[in-house]
Amino acid sequence: MCFVISVLFLLTRIPFITTMTPEELTRVHEYNFDHPNAFDTEQLLCVMEKLKHGQAVDIPKYDFKSYKKDVFPARRVNPSDVIILEGILIFHDPRVRDLMNMKIFVDTDADVRLARRIRRDTVEKGRDIDTVLDQYSNFVKPAFDDFILPTKKYADIIIPRGGDNHVAIDLIVQHIRTKLGQHNLCKIYPNLYVIHSTFQIRGMHTLIRDTLTTKHDFIFYADRLIRLVVEHGLGHLPFTEKQVITPTGSVYTGVDFCKRLCGVSVIRSGESDNGQQLIYEKLPTDISDRHVLLLDPILGTGNSAVQAISLLIKKGVPEANIIFLNLISAPQGVHVVCKRFPRIKIVTSEIEIGLNEDFRVIPGMGEFGDRYFGTDDDDQETVAPTQ
Repeated sequence: MCFVISVLFLLTRIPFITTMTPEELTRVHEYNFDHPNAFDTEQLLCVMEKLKHGQAVDIPKYDFKSYKKDVFPARRVNPSDVIILEGILIFHDPRVRDLMNMKIFVDTDADVRLARRIRRDTVEKGRDIDTVLDQYSNFVKPAFDDFILPTKKYADIIIPRGGDNHVAIDLIVQHIRTKLGQHNLCKIYPNLYVIHSTFQIRGMHTLIRDTLTTKHDFIFYADRLIRLVVEHGLGHLPFTEKQVITPTGSVYTGVDFCKRLCGVSVIRSGESDNGQQLIYEKLPTDISDRHVLLLDPILGTGNSAVQAISLLIKKGVPEANIIFLNLISAPQGVHVVCKRFPRIKIVTSEIEIGLNEDFRVIPGMGEFGDRYFGTDDDDQETVAPTQ
């Protein structure tokens, strides 16, 4: 799954201008290239769909002198992890907007835009300045006011000063790098969060997965990982600004976290994750008014999770108020839960390879409850009786 943003030059707007009729070509200077009808949006959508599915495409090269796009050989564009789509009307069509993971509006002063246009059209396109100014007054400026500026509201990020805003550009670059470093499932499901992996976290995972790890160490390191997952999950709760007085008499402006919170554990009877039968439930009477942390150490097939989430929703808990926390998650379970409940958030510390033929998570860590509580007969510790 690629990451699509809407700035800079990879697929430019010019190749996707609609084919002009012979009659339109005779009056080309009267043609409004800045109107939405001038764009071949269907071709753009087709090209983007192919790129997002890993297929190379051929982009036509537009000839500014003949006003045609079949004069030069097409440019081959290969699929990539990041697709950068640029265009003045790129936010106009909702179908194009829906393709984007990040929408950026570059806000540049009108005088700067005009100066750049004059320089580009006179130097690169060989047009005289009177023609450039007439086109700007008759078409470009009205189109900006009518069709471009109103779409500013759809942007996720607005960059003032354009390319000169190095701070904004650095932040965007860092955000994209972070997204590229995420698991592929996070690129598919924006409601899935995997805590940032470090050597310390990998080390703790190594210990809890090792069959030779003692019960004491398993509990110790599992608890540490669970705390990290819970802390990350708490970061997704709503908060309000709050000011407090410090012991030095100073004012500190911080946040006040959501108070209406409830933790709900998923407990299974036996080793199965088939989620076929609800045996027992006990929830607060005001559960519908709370944010819920749904706790399950392992997300396997997702069947038990679906049962638990369905129960919470039946009790009146809004889907968006549920945060599902796991130590490890199998891709199959992630697909099941995210597709069924797209508004809940899933927070985990690691995505697994998958499930084996017995529907057990691999590489996994075994039966979490048995290892944590010492209920596995093969892992019982002998305790000497006290005198």
